Amino acid sequence: MYRREFLRRSKAGLGVTAGVAVLANAASVRAAPANERIVLAVLGVRSRGHTLATELAQRPDCRVAYLCDADKSLLGSRAENVAKVQDGRAPKCLQDFRKALDDRSVDALVIATPDHWHCLAALWACRAGKDVYVAAPLSHNAWEGRRLVEAARKHQRIVQVDLAARSVAYAHAAKQYLAEGRLGRIHLCRVFAQKGQSNFPAKPDGPVPAGLDWDAWNGPAPAAEYNVNFQDNWHGFWRFSGGEIAVEGIHSLDLARWLCGLEYPKSVYAAGGRLDTQGANETPDTLVATYQFDNLVMTFELTLYTPYMLKVSPAVRNGDLFPYWPQQASRVEIFGSEGVMCIGPNGAGWQVYTRPRREQPTIVDRTYGHPTDPEHQEDFVQSIRKRKLPNADVEEAHRSTLLVHYANMSLRTGGRKLAVAPQTEHVDDADAMKLFRREYRPPWVIE
Repeated sequence: MYRREFLRRSKAGLGVTAGVAVLANAASVRAAPANERIVLAVLGVRSRGHTLATELAQRPDCRVAYLCDADKSLLGSRAENVAKVQDGRAPKCLQDFRKALDDRSVDALVIATPDHWHCLAALWACRAGKDVYVAAPLSHNAWEGRRLVEAARKHQRIVQVDLAARSVAYAHAAKQYLAEGRLGRIHLCRVFAQKGQSNFPAKPDGPVPAGLDWDAWNGPAPAAEYNVNFQDNWHGFWRFSGGEIAVEGIHSLDLARWLCGLEYPKSVYAAGGRLDTQGANETPDTLVATYQFDNLVMTFELTLYTPYMLKVSPAVRNGDLFPYWPQQASRVEIFGSEGVMCIGPNGAGWQVYTRPRREQPTIVDRTYGHPTDPEHQEDFVQSIRKRKLPNADVEEAHRSTLLVHYANMSLRTGGRKLAVAPQTEHVDDADAMKLFRREYRPPWVIE
C-alpha cells in the first residue's frame, strides 16, 4: 500500500514547483548539447566536496575537470578517487580556483568550502559566466546573500544550493498533502537540529602546514594567524560560520519554510548561547528562535550536548523504514487541526499522526524517504541544459538563510526582538544591523 502510494506521489509531487526560464535567449549561453558532458570544477574537497565530486563524476553527462583547494595536501588522493569513477580521467588540481574560472570549457563551479567562502566564490563564478552548485548555508551574512542573488540574475546564471529536500519525491508528496489541506489549519511549525558535538579545547597559533595557502583559505574573513582549530573546527567561530543553525539547521529550516509556503518573518527573537564554556567554540550549543509569520509561528531548537539524537541512517533511507521521530536529530513538526506531520531532510520520509487509539500511535498517512543527492544533482544538470530556475534557486535559499542570520543577530544582541522589513531585509535594531554584513579583506572582497 505505502509503496504504491509513494510511487503515485512521486509522479504527481515532482510537478509542484516546476522551474521557469531565467534567460531571455538560452542560445546565448554555453550549454552542452545532450550528447556532451557538463564540465565541472569543484572547490573545497576535504569533505562534502569530495563526496559531490565523486558522485557527479559517476554521472555519464558530467565530467569533473578540476579539483581546487587551498590545502594542496588533499588534492592528490581526491583526484585519484575521482579518476577511478571517471574512466581513468583524473581532474587537474589547483590551489587557486580562479584559474579554473578562466577556462572557457568549464560550465559550472561546485562549491563546498567553509561557509565564509560560499558567496564570494559563487559571485566570482557568476561573473566568469559559470553556473554554480553551492553547499548550504548560502551565505555567511545577510548582506552578501542578496549580492549573490543580484549577481546570478545580472549574469543569467543557474545557482543551485545544496538544499536537496526541494528535489526529492517524498518532500514533494508532503507539500502536495499540505496544499490539499489534508492536515487542516496550520498555525505552528517546530524545527529541530540536535546532536552530540563536544566543545573543543583552545590551541595556540602555530606555523602554517606545508601545502596550505592560509591567506587564501582565510579569504574574506578577518586576518588571523594560523590556528589548527580554525581549519578543523571552523563552524565554531563567528568569523567563518553562523554555527550549527547554519551548518545543520538550514536544511530543516528551508524544508519547513518551503512546505508551509512562508516568505519573510514579521519578527524574530532568540535565546541561548554557548553554555558549555569549557573550550574555544564561540557559536551556540543551545538555541531557541521564534519566528512570527502571518497566522503561523515557527520555532527552531538547537542542542549540541545530546548524543542520543541521531541523524537519519542509510537503513532508513534505503530500507522502507522511518526514524524514531522523538530522537531524530533533524526534523520538522507541522501541527494542523487534523494531525501532526513529522518530516526530515536527508531522506527521512514523513508520517502524519492523529489522535492515538488504545494508547497507541495512529498513523494516517506516510511516504518513505530515500537518498536525496541523485535527484537534486539531476535537477541541477537539467537546469543547466534547459536554462531554468533550479529547485533550490539562490533567491529561495537566500530567504531561508535569512532565518539563520536573523536568529544569530537577535542572539548576539542579547535576545532582542527584531522586526523585519521585507523590502530591505533589514531589522529595526541598530546594534543587530552591525551584524547584517561584514568588512571584507582585500583582495577577497564583495563590492
